[in-house]
Amino acid sequence: MGMALALSTFSIRTSCSSPSSSFDLRHSTSIRPAVILPGLGNNTGDYQGLEVTLKEYGVPTVVAKVSRFDWLRNAAGLVDPNYWRGTLRPRPVLDWYFKRVDEAVGEAKELAQGGYLSIIGHSAGGWLARVYMEEFGLSDISLLLTLGTPHLPPPKGIPGVIDQTRGLLNYLEAHCSKAVYSPDLKYVCIAGRYIQGAHFFGNPDATVSSLVPTENDQLTAEAILVNDASNSSPKAAGFRARFIGQGYKQVCGQADVWGDGVVPEVSAHLEGALNISLDGVYHSPVGSNDASRPWYGSPPVVKKWIHHLLN
Repeated sequence: MGMALALSTFSIRTSCSSPSSSFDLRHSTSIRPAVILPGLGNNTGDYQGLEVTLKEYGVPTVVAKVSRFDWLRNAAGLVDPNYWRGTLRPRPVLDWYFKRVDEAVGEAKELAQGGYLSIIGHSAGGWLARVYMEEFGLSDISLLLTLGTPHLPPPKGIPGVIDQTRGLLNYLEAHCSKAVYSPDLKYVCIAGRYIQGAHFFGNPDATVSSLVPTENDQLTAEAILVNDASNSSPKAAGFRARFIGQGYKQVCGQADVWGDGVVPEVSAHLEGALNISLDGVYHSPVGSNDASRPWYGSPPVVKKWIHHLLN
């Protein structure tokens, strides 16, 4: 699984069954509209390029209306005692975001004309989508595709690691439905391998670990590793790798792992989902460059996951 693969080659290991013959006709007769959910600090305009790319593939697309200023609303959580205890819940602090999601879903449902929808969640938008589906229902949703989403809470008891979500991801793990990859509902979790972090002190060449399964792993769905070339992006040396490693450590408890520059690969995958890792993919549309620093929504990268929206 860890061996280098050519660009057009997929290495797939699966233990899930094939879709049944009773698969709903609406899944196959038309392309599902997609709703894009912005990540923390991002705004609607950041996804204009991705929206254009998806429409070129024939995917009707709606981006939830979010401004950068809107994220300041999260400061309301500071007056909640649960914030300081590390037991914060998504609601009511994030109700403003769920309202925007619901509006976007309503707009997409009109485009679907009775069919199903795809949800594309970037970064925090991915786990916020999981909360939305749990709280508001998922009868109209047949695909959740997440791009660089930190799904897992950081491990407890590690010196220097502070849960930046103040308990939100622990709440998700305890209260949200588990990921599945079934004929009726598919979770597809995409992680980027843009740069490997390093310990702030000590040997920066420490062993790397990720959630890409080995032959001994037992997952409930497929796992794919897709490489852009014969090797991953070169491991950054010096301060940059150490700085990024400290960010990774806050998310997954480890510094010397691969990730997209913000979210570690191991945190962007979910047990039960179809997990995909893409080499050379950067986390955010902000600061990205389609040629030298492509992000998940850059056209060459979209080409590798668009088929999940077209099936």
